[in-house]
Amino acid sequence: MMDWRKDWEKSRQRHQAWWHGEVIDRVLIQVVAPRKTGSPEQRPPEETDVEKLWLDPEPRLARMEKTLEETYYAGDAFPYLNTSLGPGTFSLYLGARPEFTPHTVWYHPCYQELASATPPSFDEKNRYWQATVSLCQAAVKKARGRYLVGYPDLIENLDTLASLFGTERLLQGLMDYPEKIHQFQKAILPIYLDCHRRLYEVIRDEQGGSCFSHFSIYGNGRVAKLQCDFSAMISTKMFEEFVLPYLDQQCQQLDHTVYHWDGPGALHHEQALLSLPSLQAIQWTPGAGQPGVGDRRWWPLYRKVRKAKKSLLLLGLTAAEARSIVEEFGPEGLNLLVTAETPREADELVHQASHWHRKTIW
Repeated sequence: MMDWRKDWEKSRQRHQAWWHGEVIDRVLIQVVAPRKTGSPEQRPPEETDVEKLWLDPEPRLARMEKTLEETYYAGDAFPYLNTSLGPGTFSLYLGARPEFTPHTVWYHPCYQELASATPPSFDEKNRYWQATVSLCQAAVKKARGRYLVGYPDLIENLDTLASLFGTERLLQGLMDYPEKIHQFQKAILPIYLDCHRRLYEVIRDEQGGSCFSHFSIYGNGRVAKLQCDFSAMISTKMFEEFVLPYLDQQCQQLDHTVYHWDGPGALHHEQALLSLPSLQAIQWTPGAGQPGVGDRRWWPLYRKVRKAKKSLLLLGLTAAEARSIVEEFGPEGLNLLVTAETPREADELVHQASHWHRKTIW
């Protein structure tokens, strides 16, 4: 894993420029490949205690390190360790009940009704908070500069409330108890920001930068992926009332933010989302059953994102798709993640990317 750092200072500059919609010398492109071809598929860990798979730092770190060692990082890609306790770790700090499985974590509500519910407070001794901190501390100690340690997938806002109350109960609450929803949103926001700050002090690198698990985003200071998948089920009016104000506060108090925009069902919030000045970047996920992120169907959306002066993060592209997107939109404000079949192919793709430029004027 050591070779990823030889050009890291230049890559750090490219990552930082991306947040501001700029480009240093070429498009920000992250390419990963298996170090050896034909390697056997990863088997599920042979551990009967599923909870231990997630919460015990040492065996978990060993498994993840093996994956990092088997991966080749080219261009602006970098190895990082995932510290999540599933896709919604923050809700565990507030009382949600986890159901651990070998590959993910499900969250069960801790509130049975909303009308008289009291917003949660942060318990320093919360088992899952302590587990996250211990995992991050152990990872930083073990990394010794060989890889970065990422933020867990905290998740926030209405998605967190959906874990605490359940989706149906939250939908009913938005109609019947709107002030109660605001009360909870106002209560959990400072807790989220405090947890984020505390984790930053553990995982920050020597330059004061940080990265987020899963999305391969890096920047100076405190970096965050924000989202509201729940928004697919509510009107734009509700989004503007119950999501946007809290999202704006998060963006203003964090150093760099990208919004995970998930599926066509959430596209009706386009104007509200893209008009938020404090939000820097968009990551688009087409959703199940839809054409992939590199499909031209999504290009009108990407054009709107770039015209709104938001940077664009696209995951899971082919080399051909990445090139076409740069030729259409230019290298500025693009962060492209591509998978290659071999290290040689990965390096060649990065070399080619240095010559890509916009061919279409729009």
